[in-house]
Amino acid sequence: MKDETFDALLFQWEETYKKGLLSFWLMLLLSGRKAYPYEMRAAIQEISRETISADENSIYRALNRLAGSGLVQSEIQPSDTGPSRRYFSLTDRGMDLLRQFISRNILIFQDPLVAGSIKKVLATGDNQKG
Repeated sequence: MKDETFDALLFQWEETYKKGLLSFWLMLLLSGRKAYPYEMRAAIQEISRETISADENSIYRALNRLAGSGLVQSEIQPSDTGPSRRYFSLTDRGMDLLRQFISRNILIFQDPLVAGSIKKVLATGDNQKG
C-alpha cells in the first residue's frame, strides 16, 4: 500500500537517479550530433522518453564540467535566425568514456540474470495487485 512517505521516498530516489544521469543523456545526445544548449532540453526529454528534464542552468553546468574534463568541445557557429550559437560535440575521449559507461552500467540490464530479476520484481508487484 502506498502512502505519503512511500511517495516521498520514491520521488527522492528518482531525483537522485535522474541528476546522476544528466551527463549520460547529454553525452548520448552529443554522440549523434552537435547541439546548442537551448535545444538540448527538449532533445534530452525526447531521447529519454520524457523521464529526464533539466533546466538550462543544469545543462550549462553539466556541459562546463564535461568540457573541463575534455569530454565535450564547443565551437561558435553563425545562425540564420539570430546571434551566433555555441554548439557542443563529443570529443574522442568523451566517446570512449560514453562507450565504457554504457558497457559497464547500461548493458548490465540486458544480462539474462539481471533482466530476469527485474521481471520477477515486476511480476511480483502485478501478483500483489490482483
